[in-house]
Amino acid sequence: MGEEVNMAAATASAAEEKATVVPTTTTATTTITTTTKQPVVLHFVLVHGISGGAWCWYKIKCLMENSGYKVSCIDLKSSGIDTSDANSVLSFNDYNQPLLDFLSALPENEQVILVGHSAGGLSVTQASHMFGRKKIRLAVYVAATMLKLGYLTDQDFKHGVPDLSGFGDDVYELGFGLGSDQPPTSAIVKKEYQRKIIYQMSPQEDSTLAALLLRPGPIQAILTAQFTEADGSDDNDGVERVPRVYIRTVHDHVVKPEQQDAMIKRWPPKNVYVLDSDHSPFFSAPFLLFGLIVKAVASVECD
Repeated sequence: MGEEVNMAAATASAAEEKATVVPTTTTATTTITTTTKQPVVLHFVLVHGISGGAWCWYKIKCLMENSGYKVSCIDLKSSGIDTSDANSVLSFNDYNQPLLDFLSALPENEQVILVGHSAGGLSVTQASHMFGRKKIRLAVYVAATMLKLGYLTDQDFKHGVPDLSGFGDDVYELGFGLGSDQPPTSAIVKKEYQRKIIYQMSPQEDSTLAALLLRPGPIQAILTAQFTEADGSDDNDGVERVPRVYIRTVHDHVVKPEQQDAMIKRWPPKNVYVLDSDHSPFFSAPFLLFGLIVKAVASVECD
Protein backbone atom coordinates (compact mmCIF):
# COMPACT_ATOMS: atom_id res chain seq x y z
CA MET A 1 0.00 0.00 0.00
CA GLY A 2 1.29 3.45 -0.78
CA GLU A 3 1.99 6.50 1.31
CA GLU A 4 -0.64 7.60 3.86
CA VAL A 5 -1.17 11.38 3.88
CA ASN A 6 -2.90 13.02 6.88
CA MET A 7 -4.69 16.14 5.68
CA ALA A 8 -6.06 16.83 9.16
CA ALA A 9 -2.75 18.49 9.94
CA ALA A 10 -2.95 20.83 6.97
CA THR A 11 -2.81 24.48 8.00
CA ALA A 12 -2.47 26.11 4.61
CA SER A 13 -5.27 28.18 3.13
CA ALA A 14 -7.64 26.61 0.64
CA ALA A 15 -5.89 28.30 -2.23
CA GLU A 16 -2.47 27.15 -1.02
CA GLU A 17 -3.76 23.63 -0.45
CA LYS A 18 -5.04 23.41 -3.99
CA ALA A 19 -1.77 24.74 -5.34
CA THR A 20 0.16 21.92 -3.65
CA VAL A 21 -1.85 19.20 -5.32
CA VAL A 22 -2.62 20.47 -8.81
CA PRO A 23 0.14 19.64 -11.33
CA THR A 24 1.76 22.76 -12.75
CA THR A 25 0.57 23.77 -16.20
CA THR A 26 0.53 26.94 -18.23
CA THR A 27 -3.23 27.29 -17.70
CA ALA A 28 -5.73 26.53 -14.94
CA THR A 29 -6.49 23.18 -16.50
CA THR A 30 -4.42 20.08 -15.86
CA THR A 31 -3.84 18.26 -19.14
CA ILE A 32 -2.58 14.81 -19.96
CA THR A 33 -0.85 14.19 -23.27
CA THR A 34 -2.06 11.11 -25.12
CA THR A 35 -0.01 9.02 -27.50
CA THR A 36 -1.22 11.28 -30.32
CA LYS A 37 0.12 14.31 -28.42
CA GLN A 38 -3.33 15.85 -28.16
CA PRO A 39 -3.96 17.41 -24.73
CA VAL A 40 -7.18 16.28 -23.07
CA VAL A 41 -9.02 17.78 -20.13
CA LEU A 42 -9.40 15.38 -17.22
CA HIS A 43 -12.97 14.10 -16.89
CA PHE A 44 -14.25 13.28 -13.41
CA VAL A 45 -17.37 11.13 -12.94
CA LEU A 46 -18.84 11.44 -9.44
CA VAL A 47 -21.06 8.71 -7.99
CA HIS A 48 -23.23 9.18 -4.89
CA GLY A 49 -24.09 6.72 -2.13
CA ILE A 50 -27.42 5.27 -1.02
CA SER A 51 -30.22 7.85 -0.65
CA GLY A 52 -28.08 10.53 -2.29
CA GLY A 53 -27.94 11.85 -5.82
CA ALA A 54 -25.87 13.96 -8.19
CA TRP A 55 -26.79 16.96 -6.01
CA CYS A 56 -24.44 15.73 -3.24
CA TRP A 57 -21.46 16.82 -5.30
CA TYR A 58 -22.47 20.43 -5.99
CA LYS A 59 -19.53 21.97 -4.11
CA ILE A 60 -16.96 19.60 -5.64
CA LYS A 61 -18.41 20.03 -9.13
CA CYS A 62 -18.12 23.81 -8.77
CA LEU A 63 -14.51 23.64 -7.56
CA MET A 64 -13.53 21.25 -10.35
CA GLU A 65 -15.23 23.16 -13.14
CA ASN A 66 -13.77 26.47 -11.92
CA SER A 67 -10.35 24.81 -12.20
CA GLY A 68 -11.02 23.79 -15.78
CA TYR A 69 -11.92 20.14 -15.36
CA LYS A 70 -14.81 18.30 -16.97
CA VAL A 71 -17.28 16.87 -14.42
CA SER A 72 -20.25 14.51 -14.73
CA CYS A 73 -22.46 13.65 -11.74
CA ILE A 74 -24.58 10.52 -12.07
CA ASP A 75 -28.02 9.81 -10.64
CA LEU A 76 -28.27 6.06 -10.11
CA LYS A 77 -31.67 4.42 -10.52
CA SER A 78 -34.30 5.69 -8.03
CA SER A 79 -31.88 8.44 -6.92
CA GLY A 80 -31.75 12.19 -7.42
CA ILE A 81 -34.07 13.19 -10.26
CA ASP A 82 -34.50 9.63 -11.53
CA THR A 83 -38.22 8.91 -11.18
CA SER A 84 -37.96 5.19 -10.40
CA ASP A 85 -39.35 3.86 -7.12
CA ALA A 86 -36.60 2.35 -4.95
CA ASN A 87 -38.93 -0.49 -4.00
CA SER A 88 -39.03 -1.56 -7.65
CA VAL A 89 -35.22 -1.69 -8.03
CA LEU A 90 -34.31 -5.19 -6.91
CA SER A 91 -30.92 -5.92 -8.49
CA PHE A 92 -27.61 -4.09 -8.30
CA ASN A 93 -27.22 -4.27 -12.06
CA ASP A 94 -30.48 -2.38 -12.45
CA TYR A 95 -29.51 0.18 -9.82
CA ASN A 96 -26.09 0.83 -11.37
CA GLN A 97 -27.26 0.83 -15.00
CA PRO A 98 -27.15 4.64 -15.38
CA LEU A 99 -23.41 4.65 -14.64
CA LEU A 100 -22.72 1.70 -16.94
CA ASP A 101 -24.74 3.32 -19.73
CA PHE A 102 -22.84 6.56 -19.28
CA LEU A 103 -19.46 4.84 -19.51
CA SER A 104 -20.56 2.78 -22.51
CA ALA A 105 -21.50 5.97 -24.35
CA LEU A 106 -18.12 7.65 -23.88
CA PRO A 107 -15.98 8.21 -26.98
CA GLU A 108 -13.83 5.18 -27.72
CA ASN A 109 -10.53 6.62 -26.50
CA GLU A 110 -11.81 8.61 -23.52
CA GLN A 111 -10.82 7.65 -19.98
CA VAL A 112 -12.42 9.06 -16.82
CA ILE A 113 -11.60 9.33 -13.14
CA LEU A 114 -14.37 7.58 -11.21
CA VAL A 115 -15.08 8.91 -7.71
CA GLY A 116 -17.48 6.93 -5.52
CA HIS A 117 -18.84 7.89 -2.11
CA SER A 118 -20.16 5.40 0.45
CA ALA A 119 -22.15 2.68 -1.37
CA GLY A 120 -21.07 4.39 -4.58
CA GLY A 121 -17.83 2.48 -4.12
CA LEU A 122 -19.69 -0.65 -5.23
CA SER A 123 -20.73 1.15 -8.41
CA VAL A 124 -17.13 2.13 -9.07
CA THR A 125 -15.92 -1.42 -8.50
CA GLN A 126 -18.48 -2.95 -10.85
CA ALA A 127 -17.57 -0.41 -13.53
CA SER A 128 -13.87 -1.21 -13.04
CA HIS A 129 -14.60 -4.91 -13.54
CA MET A 130 -16.58 -4.23 -16.70
CA PHE A 131 -14.50 -1.53 -18.40
CA GLY A 132 -11.01 -1.88 -16.91
CA ARG A 133 -8.28 0.59 -17.79
CA LYS A 134 -9.78 1.05 -21.22
CA LYS A 135 -12.29 3.55 -19.81
CA ILE A 136 -11.14 4.22 -16.24
CA ARG A 137 -7.95 6.14 -15.54
CA LEU A 138 -8.33 6.03 -11.76
CA ALA A 139 -10.88 4.86 -9.16
CA VAL A 140 -11.22 7.02 -6.04
CA TYR A 141 -13.10 5.68 -3.01
CA VAL A 142 -14.33 8.37 -0.60
CA ALA A 143 -15.51 6.86 2.71
CA ALA A 144 -16.69 4.13 0.40
CA THR A 145 -17.43 0.43 0.29
CA MET A 146 -14.37 -1.10 -1.39
CA LEU A 147 -14.93 -4.84 -1.83
CA LYS A 148 -13.29 -6.46 -4.82
CA LEU A 149 -16.10 -8.96 -5.42
CA GLY A 150 -18.96 -7.24 -3.60
CA TYR A 151 -20.97 -8.99 -0.89
CA LEU A 152 -19.94 -12.64 -1.04
CA THR A 153 -18.95 -13.52 2.53
CA ASP A 154 -19.92 -12.68 6.10
CA GLN A 155 -16.70 -10.71 6.29
CA ASP A 156 -17.80 -8.60 3.32
CA PHE A 157 -21.04 -7.69 5.08
CA LYS A 158 -19.23 -6.94 8.34
CA HIS A 159 -16.77 -4.60 6.68
CA GLY A 160 -18.98 -3.07 4.00
CA VAL A 161 -22.44 -2.58 5.53
CA PRO A 162 -23.04 0.37 7.88
CA ASP A 163 -23.86 -0.60 11.45
CA LEU A 164 -25.93 2.19 12.99
CA SER A 165 -27.11 0.18 15.98
CA GLY A 166 -25.21 2.49 18.31
CA PHE A 167 -27.83 5.13 17.56
CA GLY A 168 -30.74 2.90 18.50
CA ASP A 169 -33.01 0.31 16.93
CA ASP A 170 -35.28 2.73 15.08
CA VAL A 171 -32.84 4.65 12.87
CA TYR A 172 -34.18 3.57 9.46
CA GLU A 173 -37.48 4.09 7.72
CA LEU A 174 -37.94 0.89 5.71
CA GLY A 175 -40.00 0.06 2.63
CA PHE A 176 -41.39 -3.42 1.93
CA GLY A 177 -42.09 -3.49 -1.78
CA LEU A 178 -42.38 -7.29 -1.86
CA GLY A 179 -44.67 -7.51 1.16
CA SER A 180 -44.35 -7.07 4.90
CA ASP A 181 -43.29 -10.70 5.30
CA GLN A 182 -40.27 -10.21 3.02
CA PRO A 183 -36.96 -8.40 3.64
CA PRO A 184 -37.05 -4.61 3.15
CA THR A 185 -36.54 -3.32 -0.36
CA SER A 186 -35.71 0.29 0.54
CA ALA A 187 -34.26 2.23 3.44
CA ILE A 188 -33.54 5.80 4.50
CA VAL A 189 -32.14 7.23 7.72
CA LYS A 190 -34.94 9.02 9.54
CA LYS A 191 -34.78 12.80 9.42
CA GLU A 192 -34.21 13.19 13.15
CA TYR A 193 -31.01 11.10 12.89
CA GLN A 194 -29.57 12.35 9.61
CA ARG A 195 -27.45 15.21 10.91
CA LYS A 196 -26.25 13.26 13.95
CA ILE A 197 -25.14 10.27 11.87
CA ILE A 198 -24.25 11.51 8.39
CA TYR A 199 -23.52 15.23 8.59
CA GLN A 200 -22.36 15.99 12.15
CA MET A 201 -19.42 18.14 10.96
CA SER A 202 -21.12 19.64 7.92
CA PRO A 203 -22.59 23.14 7.67
CA GLN A 204 -26.15 23.35 8.91
CA GLU A 205 -27.40 24.58 5.54
CA ASP A 206 -25.99 21.50 3.80
CA SER A 207 -27.60 19.04 6.20
CA THR A 208 -30.84 20.99 5.79
CA LEU A 209 -30.54 20.70 2.01
CA ALA A 210 -29.87 16.98 2.33
CA ALA A 211 -32.95 16.50 4.50
CA LEU A 212 -35.00 17.93 1.64
CA LEU A 213 -33.40 15.83 -1.09
CA LEU A 214 -32.49 12.44 0.39
CA ARG A 215 -34.65 9.60 -0.95
CA PRO A 216 -35.14 5.99 0.14
CA GLY A 217 -32.39 3.85 -1.36
CA PRO A 218 -32.87 0.37 -2.87
CA ILE A 219 -31.25 -1.51 -0.02
CA GLN A 220 -32.08 -4.98 -1.36
CA ALA A 221 -30.47 -4.17 -4.70
CA ILE A 222 -27.32 -2.82 -3.07
CA LEU A 223 -26.90 -5.83 -0.80
CA THR A 224 -27.03 -8.15 -3.82
CA ALA A 225 -23.95 -6.54 -5.38
CA GLN A 226 -21.63 -9.35 -6.43
CA PHE A 227 -18.90 -9.27 -9.06
CA THR A 228 -16.64 -11.82 -10.69
CA GLU A 229 -13.29 -11.51 -12.39
CA ALA A 230 -15.04 -12.52 -15.61
CA ASP A 231 -17.39 -9.51 -15.57
CA GLY A 232 -15.13 -7.63 -17.96
CA SER A 233 -14.88 -8.35 -21.66
CA ASP A 234 -11.79 -9.88 -23.21
CA ASP A 235 -10.45 -6.58 -24.54
CA ASN A 236 -10.30 -4.98 -21.09
CA ASP A 237 -7.51 -5.29 -18.57
CA GLY A 238 -9.63 -6.16 -15.56
CA VAL A 239 -10.24 -4.55 -12.21
CA GLU A 240 -6.69 -5.00 -10.92
CA ARG A 241 -5.28 -2.85 -13.72
CA VAL A 242 -7.34 0.16 -12.61
CA PRO A 243 -5.32 2.23 -10.10
CA ARG A 244 -7.22 2.86 -6.84
CA VAL A 245 -6.87 5.30 -3.99
CA TYR A 246 -8.87 5.49 -0.77
CA ILE A 247 -9.81 8.61 1.18
CA ARG A 248 -10.46 7.75 4.85
CA THR A 249 -12.84 9.85 6.92
CA VAL A 250 -11.79 9.64 10.55
CA HIS A 251 -15.01 10.88 12.18
CA ASP A 252 -17.31 8.71 10.08
CA HIS A 253 -20.40 7.28 11.83
CA VAL A 254 -21.64 5.44 8.73
CA VAL A 255 -18.68 3.54 7.29
CA LYS A 256 -16.69 3.53 10.49
CA PRO A 257 -12.90 4.03 10.40
CA GLU A 258 -12.30 0.42 11.49
CA GLN A 259 -14.46 -0.80 8.60
CA GLN A 260 -12.55 1.40 6.18
CA ASP A 261 -9.25 0.10 7.54
CA ALA A 262 -10.41 -3.51 7.19
CA MET A 263 -11.35 -3.02 3.53
CA ILE A 264 -8.08 -1.22 2.83
CA LYS A 265 -6.11 -4.08 4.41
CA ARG A 266 -7.98 -6.76 2.45
CA TRP A 267 -7.68 -5.03 -0.94
CA PRO A 268 -4.84 -2.51 -0.65
CA PRO A 269 -5.10 0.55 -2.92
CA LYS A 270 -2.15 2.44 -4.34
CA ASN A 271 -2.47 5.25 -1.80
CA VAL A 272 -4.53 6.08 1.28
CA TYR A 273 -5.30 9.66 2.25
CA VAL A 274 -6.76 10.71 5.60
CA LEU A 275 -9.40 13.40 5.90
CA ASP A 276 -10.53 14.92 9.20
CA SER A 277 -14.23 14.83 8.37
CA ASP A 278 -17.58 13.16 8.87
CA HIS A 279 -19.11 10.77 6.34
CA SER A 280 -19.83 13.64 3.96
CA PRO A 281 -16.58 15.50 3.18
CA PHE A 282 -18.12 16.98 0.03
CA PHE A 283 -20.03 19.16 2.53
CA SER A 284 -17.75 19.31 5.58
CA ALA A 285 -14.32 19.59 3.87
CA PRO A 286 -14.87 20.32 0.16
CA PHE A 287 -11.61 22.18 -0.48
CA LEU A 288 -9.50 19.46 1.12
CA LEU A 289 -11.45 16.71 -0.62
CA PHE A 290 -11.02 18.42 -3.98
CA GLY A 291 -7.29 18.81 -3.32
CA LEU A 292 -6.88 15.16 -2.39
CA ILE A 293 -8.72 13.93 -5.48
CA VAL A 294 -6.53 16.03 -7.76
CA LYS A 295 -3.42 14.97 -5.85
CA ALA A 296 -4.42 11.33 -6.29
CA VAL A 297 -4.68 11.80 -10.04
CA ALA A 298 -1.30 13.51 -10.19
CA SER A 299 0.35 10.72 -8.19
CA VAL A 300 -0.91 8.10 -10.63
CA GLU A 301 0.00 10.08 -13.73
CA CYS A 302 3.54 10.59 -12.45
CA ASP A 303 4.17 6.85 -12.15
